[in-house]
Amino acid sequence: MEPILEMIKTLTGINSPSGDTEEAIQFVEKYAKDLGYQTTLTNKGALLITVPGKNDEVQRCITAHVDTLGAMVKEIKEDGRLAIELIGGFTYNAIEGEYCQIKTDAGQIYTGTICLHETSVHVYRNNHEIPRDQKHMEIRIDEVTTSEEDTKSLGISVGDFVSFDPRTVITSSGFIKSRHLDDKASVAMILQLLKKLKEEQIILPHTTQFYISNNEEIGYGANASIDSKIKEYIALDMGALGDGQASDEYTVSICAKDASGPYHKQLKSHLVNLCKINNIPYKVDIYPYYGSDASAALHAGADIRHGLFGAGIESSHAMERTHIDSIKATEKLLYAYCLSPIE
Repeated sequence: MEPILEMIKTLTGINSPSGDTEEAIQFVEKYAKDLGYQTTLTNKGALLITVPGKNDEVQRCITAHVDTLGAMVKEIKEDGRLAIELIGGFTYNAIEGEYCQIKTDAGQIYTGTICLHETSVHVYRNNHEIPRDQKHMEIRIDEVTTSEEDTKSLGISVGDFVSFDPRTVITSSGFIKSRHLDDKASVAMILQLLKKLKEEQIILPHTTQFYISNNEEIGYGANASIDSKIKEYIALDMGALGDGQASDEYTVSICAKDASGPYHKQLKSHLVNLCKINNIPYKVDIYPYYGSDASAALHAGADIRHGLFGAGIESSHAMERTHIDSIKATEKLLYAYCLSPIE
């Protein structure tokens, strides 16, 4: 298996819903330190990896987020099952029938399944008409529990984090199927790039901060701790596929606009030109219901040129899929961008 695919599989296997990302951040931090890079943890728990360049006065930042969608225990029901509150922007339909893990404050891990309360067609004849919402969806815990007291005795309480089984599969035809490719595929690409730069002793034209964000899915990831020397700021994040979209699973997606407004025109054009010069397959697209760490940084007042590109991800915020061709195209653009001068 290619190293980038191994890294994606490793990262998706580490639970990291927004608000509980320490294990994933520690993994990335150790990987970077083992390569010899300087790292810094922010007060919010994000990770900054500094790669010195020839020009330290004009810098760039490239961010990807390690946090994912998830849930929290909202209520322990009378029958011992759990109502949940979603973390991030998605629907209950996307997780119906999914295996999950409940992590207590003490660090205990329990498994379960996210079910419609009225799942059995042998009992609930018209269950297809029942809304998939907090009232009707619940976690069936894989423990002997039939009451609220039984579940509480396990150490489970309101506010415990819930993670979803990523079910990562890599097919012989080159597809990567998994939850949380948004945005662990991008984090994997950054780690592979860091390894390449170190092994081949490549010096970048500009000092570059690689910012591993841990709160992107809840809207305020890499929007602080941005060095005043940073002029360009790239969010390495997924391209959204669907009807009317230009993005696909085989090229790198370059964002022209999302829900926050247009991305920096000259920086977008620079990314497109890099693709043309280096024969990188790409698509320019607009994502109508999308926000990134780059747009969050602007909202927080950062004086930066912001851009966004990434692999095309099908069925985003559900059972996602991309292809190795899209991963490779994104890696090539990431490398070309890092080696390009800031105008």
